[in-house]
Amino acid sequence: MSCLDCFCLRRTPVKSISQDKESNSSISTHWVGDLPHCWIPPTPGGHEMPVCTCEVSSYELQTELGKGFCNLTTVYLARHTPTGTLVTVRVTDLDNCTDEHLKILQNEVVMSSFFRHPNIMVSWKIFTTGALLWIVSPFMAYGSASSLLKNYYPDGMNEALIGSILYGALKALHYLHQNSYIHRNVKASHILISEEGLVTLSGLSHLYCMVKNGEKAKVAYDFPNFSTAMLPWFSPELLRQDLYGYNVKSDIYSIGITACELATGRVPFMDMHRTQMLLQKLKGLPHSPLYSTTFSCESSPIKNSRSGMDSGIGESVVAASMTQTMTSERLRTPSPKTFSSDLQNLVELCLQQDPEKRPSAGNLLSHAFFKQIREQTHGSILSLLPSLARHRRQCSAVPCLTNLNKLWYTNQDKEWTFD
Repeated sequence: MSCLDCFCLRRTPVKSISQDKESNSSISTHWVGDLPHCWIPPTPGGHEMPVCTCEVSSYELQTELGKGFCNLTTVYLARHTPTGTLVTVRVTDLDNCTDEHLKILQNEVVMSSFFRHPNIMVSWKIFTTGALLWIVSPFMAYGSASSLLKNYYPDGMNEALIGSILYGALKALHYLHQNSYIHRNVKASHILISEEGLVTLSGLSHLYCMVKNGEKAKVAYDFPNFSTAMLPWFSPELLRQDLYGYNVKSDIYSIGITACELATGRVPFMDMHRTQMLLQKLKGLPHSPLYSTTFSCESSPIKNSRSGMDSGIGESVVAASMTQTMTSERLRTPSPKTFSSDLQNLVELCLQQDPEKRPSAGNLLSHAFFKQIREQTHGSILSLLPSLARHRRQCSAVPCLTNLNKLWYTNQDKEWTFD
């Protein structure tokens, strides 16, 4: 089910989005048929959705929130004008999508509508207009954990906030893993926080189902066409791509990297050459990423080939031998921050080399680091975040898209792009 058959025709409505009939996952309600021009997914959790229309003219695009999906998707804050509800709209130009992109989109569209868990992002409306695919989702007022780091916590968050964010993400992963899915896309930018303080996990485009032909596989071997920017979060076994494969424990490794990202404000391995990063992960981390930084590409002993790509094993072997001779001072500098023993232990457990030694998502939920989080009431995370009023003032600095809305409504037959 990780890559569903796609019959999306460019400049036509998206067609025939269906699930693998052989899947016996408990959350895989079999739905087979055509996706009409305007499709309303099942209501999540049985609650009435405030967004009731699927026409472009019913959404007033207000602010561009960012790009995604290999820059093929533009994400907007929008207002559903009939109800005044703020929503998130993702617009993807299908004309620019390859067949692989279309398969990934279809996978995300189907699964984001069938999962039923409060900590997993859902899609409220999905429809096409011309060659544009519109996906309407709940608006997460605080954005992603990554944007919070950038705007408010450049040197890392406090541990109470880290715990609240990771706890919500782990509950989502526990649900996915119980139903035989590997997320394969866990990082701070895919963890979103709502106005009410609800933490939700997004980034479902690369979900992988372990159930094939009615049987649950023990390991997966699939390695989709990821952006190289995602590599720092990947587990060693996923990067290795060998006969041993990987399983749901690869998501646990990504949680460990995300914990370091939230705690320090930087992503381990991000500035390291890809080949050196792979070598470092495969041989094991000598120090916790909480207290170490990696050298940048400029000081890395790995040199790019003349073609601009890693030339292969020759340079890798040289790099490995050179790394052995470098001093630990050059490789790492101590972090001025100190972290609790519980957080250090959590990261150590998640980043263990042997995936079988890593705890499950369910076991991590009972870790001592989350003791206070388990005792908190719903919405307690709000006391740890900047006030919503302050956050809105900062976001209001981004220009409104009113003129662009007028352009869209009056020139729907013309080709246009968001700048």
